[in-house]
Amino acid sequence: MELFQDSDFSLSDSSESYHMATSPSRGSRRGDLTSSPGRDLPPFEDESEGLLGEGPLPGEEEDEGDGEELIGDGMERDYRAIPALDQYEAEGLDLDDEDLSELSPGARAAAEEAMRRRDREQGISGRLRRGLLYESEDEDDERPAARRRRLAERAAEGGAGEGEDEEMIESIENLEDMKGHSVREWVSMAAPRLEIYNRFKNFLRTHVDENGHNVFKEKISDMCKENKESLVVNYEDLAAREHVLAYFLPEAPAEMIKVFDEAAKEVVLAMYPKYDRIAHEIHVRICNLPLVEELRSLRQLHLNQLIRTSGVVTSCTSVLPQLGMVKYNCNKCNFILGPFFQSQNQEVKPGSCPECQSLGPFEINMEETVYQNYQRITIQESPGKVAAGRLPRSKDAILLADLVDSCKPGDEIELTGIYHNNYDGSLNMANGFPVFATVILANHIARRDEGVAMAELTDEDVKAIVALSKDERIGERIFASIGPSIYGHEDIKRALALSLFGGEPKNPGGKHKVRGDINVLMCGDPGTAKSQFLKYVEKVASRAVFTTGQGASAVGLTAYVQRHPVSREWTLEAGALVLADRGVCLIDEFDKMNDADRTSIHEAMEQQSISISKAGIVTSLQARCTVIAASNPIGGRYDPSLTFSENVDLTEPIVSRFDVLCVVRDTVDPVQDEMLARFVVGSHIKHHPSNKEGGVASLEEMVLPNTSDVPPIPQELLKKYIIYAKERVHPKLNQMDQDKVARIYSDLRKESMATGSIPITVRHIESMIRMAEAHARMHLRDYVLEDDVNMAIRVMLESFIDTQKFSVMRSMRKTFARYLAFRRDNNELLLFILKQLVAEQVAYQRNRYGAQSDTIEISEKDLQDKARQINIHNLSAFYDSDLFRSNKFSHDNKKKLILQQF
Repeated sequence: MELFQDSDFSLSDSSESYHMATSPSRGSRRGDLTSSPGRDLPPFEDESEGLLGEGPLPGEEEDEGDGEELIGDGMERDYRAIPALDQYEAEGLDLDDEDLSELSPGARAAAEEAMRRRDREQGISGRLRRGLLYESEDEDDERPAARRRRLAERAAEGGAGEGEDEEMIESIENLEDMKGHSVREWVSMAAPRLEIYNRFKNFLRTHVDENGHNVFKEKISDMCKENKESLVVNYEDLAAREHVLAYFLPEAPAEMIKVFDEAAKEVVLAMYPKYDRIAHEIHVRICNLPLVEELRSLRQLHLNQLIRTSGVVTSCTSVLPQLGMVKYNCNKCNFILGPFFQSQNQEVKPGSCPECQSLGPFEINMEETVYQNYQRITIQESPGKVAAGRLPRSKDAILLADLVDSCKPGDEIELTGIYHNNYDGSLNMANGFPVFATVILANHIARRDEGVAMAELTDEDVKAIVALSKDERIGERIFASIGPSIYGHEDIKRALALSLFGGEPKNPGGKHKVRGDINVLMCGDPGTAKSQFLKYVEKVASRAVFTTGQGASAVGLTAYVQRHPVSREWTLEAGALVLADRGVCLIDEFDKMNDADRTSIHEAMEQQSISISKAGIVTSLQARCTVIAASNPIGGRYDPSLTFSENVDLTEPIVSRFDVLCVVRDTVDPVQDEMLARFVVGSHIKHHPSNKEGGVASLEEMVLPNTSDVPPIPQELLKKYIIYAKERVHPKLNQMDQDKVARIYSDLRKESMATGSIPITVRHIESMIRMAEAHARMHLRDYVLEDDVNMAIRVMLESFIDTQKFSVMRSMRKTFARYLAFRRDNNELLLFILKQLVAEQVAYQRNRYGAQSDTIEISEKDLQDKARQINIHNLSAFYDSDLFRSNKFSHDNKKKLILQQF
């Protein structure tokens, strides 16, 4: 570089004497010094163009000959005397040789103006070097070679740094104007790349939040404290500050993220200069990309673009080393070849040794080769998002560097990455050559726990939820909102509501884990809407997996091991219970499962984990889910003269793992059957697709006698309410009445031993505690109160009493009457007693007369005697209630009779 300066300097000094030796024919001999060879040039300007100006260096233009060699062994040859050519033209010069040095500045300016005018007339585009007089309009058409020459001079002088040259950095307008290039071509060019680098670096240094805190200073500090190498950048922040970068990023993600990584590394090293000893690379991770694509909607237009998708991890390989930069040893001369940078698609191999020209063999140099972590996972569409009758789609994703082991089978994740195609030989063998496999190169992974579901709630939603929780009858409203299009079954609706909210899991000291999920088993006659309840829960729960006993195997419910088709190693695939982690697993036709398959879910229902020991893989997967199952009794119909265990083909271990057992009986009741028929017909009329006016009668006019008259909650708001309660509310047991629970448990144990029905175990104490917590959570309370305990005891007792023989059931209801009456409306209790009296009267008439009359008469005194046993003394409100009239009862005050019309 010094040689370049010295030679340039000496030429400038001797320019006068050298110009004197120029002749008119010199331009034709040395065409490299002019823009059009062979044309006569005035003195000064021909040489200033080629040697001293801002034009191209000799040898740079395509139409040049050998030219003059300014640097090198033959440089002196260009300056030897050539008498035939060493003559100058006299045109334009009025002075003699000896007077040439005395040219005044004014005369010199006039001569240069005359020469420039002549150049314009002749079409010569030469220009003097910077520092001499020239016209400003010539500045814009500077030739690339001249610009390179000037940059080389400046670099040699050390005058301009990398970021200080105003012409190297493109302005905002130029960065947006891609000059007809595609985004990928544009961001690969040097000038836009440098501008992107500087802008992103400036963004990391100066971005502040609404409180004025430097966002990335804190993030980088936290990252370095934990010795990590991933810096998470929110796309929304980037779009707000640097909209051009945010536009380029999804279109050319591979190139942009590479520049971002380099800029982030410089910012990190500016804060922590020696951090490169810990992390050689800093990876920028992009989160909150606005558009979320479904896995099944990925198409060709998404190729090589940044996408964001979500799904459940179904399998993952072990962490493997991948070649990043590889060097080879030549076996013949021990020369080290490389480095070769490997791409994801193909293996880069050396052709021949540059030292000995050998074609191989070459061995990988283990010491100097750089590896990176590599893991391949498969993500599948979330079970709740797959349309009915369609197979869930899956896609492979590649995790590199510190993203490996960031998720495991069963995790629901949001994946941001580059949708990329790679050559897959096996796929091409099967489908023909032009088919390519696709894979997602992961850039950022966020696990979708409940926190992500909470993020979907807006401030207006939270306000509506908090306002709703202040309703005094919120519990009844939630129970009434479960399955609003299903008739009756308050006990099932109550159990499902409690299981959707769930209790609080406990893990004291990290040693003994107690589940918080409430398992429910519905068993009963066909046609009682058991499957409809399961389908309803699938729609309401934030994460639900639906399966049937006939179509589910043990491995399909838990997990299975298979060989990975690419790496040929054993991998773990998640089953239904693992995919439903932190959600609900719904199993229909529970009685149709094989015993071997059914026993596989024992561990999942109590310990909430699934232990695997197959094909050398010994591990345990999380299965923290609520199990809601539906089954039919033996023979199809439930026999009330038998106990629950005799009616159902289920073993005691599996039955004891269910917190609530709901027995559904299809009893014949003319009044109830008529109301059910009215409800069903009215519901069909109202919801008929062609009916725009809402039908002849609304559902409110057909409120069932055993359905609460409170207004139901809209289903969308109910879903958000459940998400909010599960995420934000964690009830504590400080104020729980322990004596009452202990007393109930001892009474239940005594009764269960006497009746021989379902066994009562310690699990039922935990069930009561879980239900009390769920009831408190339903009211958004932080502590379990006495009301919550009473409701849990009532649900537990109803569950237990319903499983008894019919003969034992009545005596049990009397024994536990004070608990069963909790939170029941007096009118409901009186209606229940009145129905029992009507049933006795009907049975008497059939036995006495062989048929029943159209009108049943009940003495008012009989009802009053029964009511006094449960401390109800005033019946007038009951006679005036809608519940009394809707069941076709009437009160004759003169005769002191209660009449029911059939």
